[in-house]
Amino acid sequence: MTDIPLPLPRMRSWLFSPGDSTKKMAKAIASEADIALLDLEDSVTPDNRPAARKSVAEAIGEADSRTRVWVRINPLTGPDAVQDLAAILPARPGGVFLPKAEGAHHVTELHHYLTALEAAHGIEPGSTRIAALVTETAAAMFRTGDYASDYPGRERLAAMSWGAEDLSSELGAREQRGDDGAYAHTYEMARSLCLLGAVAAGVAPIETVQPEFRDLEALEKRARGVRAQGFRGMLAIHPAQVGPINAAFTPSAEEIAHARLVVQAFADNPGAGTLALDGAMLDRPHLALAQRLLAEAGAS
Repeated sequence: MTDIPLPLPRMRSWLFSPGDSTKKMAKAIASEADIALLDLEDSVTPDNRPAARKSVAEAIGEADSRTRVWVRINPLTGPDAVQDLAAILPARPGGVFLPKAEGAHHVTELHHYLTALEAAHGIEPGSTRIAALVTETAAAMFRTGDYASDYPGRERLAAMSWGAEDLSSELGAREQRGDDGAYAHTYEMARSLCLLGAVAAGVAPIETVQPEFRDLEALEKRARGVRAQGFRGMLAIHPAQVGPINAAFTPSAEEIAHARLVVQAFADNPGAGTLALDGAMLDRPHLALAQRLLAEAGAS
């Protein structure tokens, strides 16, 4: 296993596409989404999975850039996951999206499968990365901090996301949101635990989907809001959502300019713990935020 993970694509937008639709997969791969996420789980019925696996592998093989084509497999707790992996790994996807992860031990289990398949097919060891959906069961909610520990396969983990639909189903909850459209407390807690767990693990926290795909104004507002909270990207279920998500998670020219001013101000005053800029007091955490924004934007 290599100690240095291979470079990752940008992760602002992750566009789901059903694995049993050749047309929709091609559209997702050709889109402006940072990651095309071909789905073998919820959007494919069990009877259609054998044919879908073949279609997904073919779609990956035809992609110009396989590093940005990932696959959501089925949960490790069922029999389909291993069949999914055996079918798609020879095509060399950039990563695997793991649903219903319930802690670091599931990343390790998936890591072992990937290691064996990479060796069998002459694939660079450790090059297949992992993103985990970490709040889809009640048990998973208590394990979101585990991903920051030391365990086999941690170097593969690139992102963590959360979901409300499977969690509400397990809870028997009839509602996820209130009249104002905001998530109920349990789901806001799931979002927060995902964010905290991902940051602790040093990976990208990714916001869950917005089912109302036609309301792009609300989508961009929500995307900007969760980006301000610390999320690095968002899942999408329709190609029309990709543009607003990319826009929301791309630093503006004004943000970049301000970050440069903050960095320069501290560079000009290397011994300062705090300083004033444009009438506001700044301290070292402001410098760290500015440096991170410039790094994510590829600016200097």
